[in-house]
Amino acid sequence: MSSQTLSAGPAAESGNGQEAVVQLTDVRRHFGETPAIDGVSLTVRKGEILGLIGRSGAGKSTLIRCLNGLERPDSGSIRIEGREITGLSEPELQPVRRRIGMIFQHFNLLSAKTVEENVALPLKIGGWNREKRLARAAELLDLVGLSGKAKSYPAALSGGQKQRVGIARALAAGPALLLSDEATSALDPETTASILELLKDINARLGLTILLITHEMEVIRTIADRVAVIDAGVIVEEGPVWSVFADPQTETTQNLLAGVRPGLPQSVAARLLPGPASAAQTGAGETILGVDLSGPEAATLLSGLSAELSGGFRLIHGGIDDIQGQPVARFFLGIPSTAGTAAQAIAYLERRGAKVEVFGHVAGHA
Repeated sequence: MSSQTLSAGPAAESGNGQEAVVQLTDVRRHFGETPAIDGVSLTVRKGEILGLIGRSGAGKSTLIRCLNGLERPDSGSIRIEGREITGLSEPELQPVRRRIGMIFQHFNLLSAKTVEENVALPLKIGGWNREKRLARAAELLDLVGLSGKAKSYPAALSGGQKQRVGIARALAAGPALLLSDEATSALDPETTASILELLKDINARLGLTILLITHEMEVIRTIADRVAVIDAGVIVEEGPVWSVFADPQTETTQNLLAGVRPGLPQSVAARLLPGPASAAQTGAGETILGVDLSGPEAATLLSGLSAELSGGFRLIHGGIDDIQGQPVARFFLGIPSTAGTAAQAIAYLERRGAKVEVFGHVAGHA
């Protein structure tokens, strides 16, 4: 059967993509005196990919366990497809869990079962007969690009193939929500890229809602629509991925982004002075600016600045990235430290809507 006939279940077949599949309101979970989740409110809308990012120990794992009922919050509300789950008994949680698929960092496949048996396992537990569950497994293996591996055992598969089996298994019962818990952390960069592309394709084909738990900003940039940053059990920042990358508001987010956004070169940072260098009095110094801007204006920002400044400037580092179809610019500029030139440059950049930071001054060229 063609993979085009696959469905993510009733929740994926209706609605306009705006209703909430997951809604958390002021959720708290303590272990002793330590708050693992400390007042989290978060919404995941139908059909979107939301990335939840934070360092180890930030509260990501506790949050995901609360979502599937493995942990009970101390207070607050958790709704899955509109149904409050915090007070449900274990038997009452079972149909809710069938609406939630999960993929894991270490795959969690059963080594004694074939690939198709691993994929079909949730259906066996759900009471499907053998013919129907193997037919469904065949559809899903076709979807994830493993139709030729149905009779293989996990030991014969690569890490990427194992994760594809895990994804197929997570989709078996037609969930409304897919939870991805550090699903690419154990994979090499090339395999990670292929798995993220697969998840993006599944999201587009099936309208499946995905909550992606990760500590890697590159994963967020590649696949997510929105990002929420968690630190010490608190959501400290949330927004469209392009917006957060363009202008991170918190130190936590800035630190997480350090590896994927251009930074001031260390060779320049080591030479920075808080005020104009003595050489600047003769025009030999530079004022070092950091400039951030997103949107169409980003493409012409430097050419406009060049026309504005008669003395010119130097591009030290940076460039323009495309995130979710939005140009996101981050530049580090050296502006001649002649009288008024830096102020003129800053005034122009801010008129164009850029965020400007003055890092300091250097003697001579940076």
